[in-house]
Amino acid sequence: MHWLWVLIVGAIIGAIAGALTNHGKSMGWIGNIIAGIVGSSLGEGILGSWGPQMAGMAIIPSLIGAIILVVIVSFIIEKMS
Repeated sequence: MHWLWVLIVGAIIGAIAGALTNHGKSMGWIGNIIAGIVGSSLGEGILGSWGPQMAGMAIIPSLIGAIILVVIVSFIIEKMS
């Protein structure tokens, strides 16, 4: 049951990051989940695990990490096109 919550919270974090960077429509729901989970790992690795937590993910560092990830990936994809 824990993994279901991780996927849901990861999708929400990824969707918020996509919306804040104006790249959310192009990612789709699988991209949102991946961006949320990978961004959470990135953000907690860089900033630590502080603030409110859901499904084992610190919300604020996870959101910052997901935003960084979405910006970097969209920049790389833009340059490749």
